[in-house]
Amino acid sequence: METRRITVLSAGLGVPSSSRLLADQLAAAAERHLTGAGLSVRVDVVELRDLAVDIANNLVTGYAAPRLAEVIAGVEASDGIIAVTPVFSASYSGLFKSFIDVLDPKSLDGKAVLLGATGGTDRHQMVLDYALRPLFSYLRTRIVATGVFAGPQDWGTTDDGGSSLSDRIDRAAGEFARLLEGPQPGRKPAPMESLPFEQLLAGISGNG
Repeated sequence: METRRITVLSAGLGVPSSSRLLADQLAAAAERHLTGAGLSVRVDVVELRDLAVDIANNLVTGYAAPRLAEVIAGVEASDGIIAVTPVFSASYSGLFKSFIDVLDPKSLDGKAVLLGATGGTDRHQMVLDYALRPLFSYLRTRIVATGVFAGPQDWGTTDDGGSSLSDRIDRAAGEFARLLEGPQPGRKPAPMESLPFEQLLAGISGNG
């Protein structure tokens, strides 16, 4: 059974945070869709709040501490990214952008990305299209058509006058899963195997 690796990035600052809650629900829905398609799923959740000091130090020194380096390697090895940020000043949070800034700009090329955001009012939902989507387009990712914004009225309700949060999550997760079902252009190739010199020499002699 093929495995798809998903890294969930949550930029929430509170404990608990609505961003983490949304991220968990998106990840669970995506895993459900992928499992239904016959794929195995590995989900790694990253709380950027816990890496804030390491991220700041990396921006200043250019050096990633071991814990941050491990997270960066995990992002690079992922097939898909679920990225959720709270909205600050009509954009993604500074912590979220700082983490993106410490990544190799080419490391997300071709990866499937599902975008989510949380805020105190529905007026912030345009952040998905005017801030997050351009950022990940610049990074050459494959972005799910449906982004998910969750405001205070979405939690604990089933009808917000439009589609419910659970419906939007399921729709976005289904689109995300479909991007992950086929061959993955964003997957890093396996390292080339280094053969012993004697074996290489024997191969050359055999061809001669």
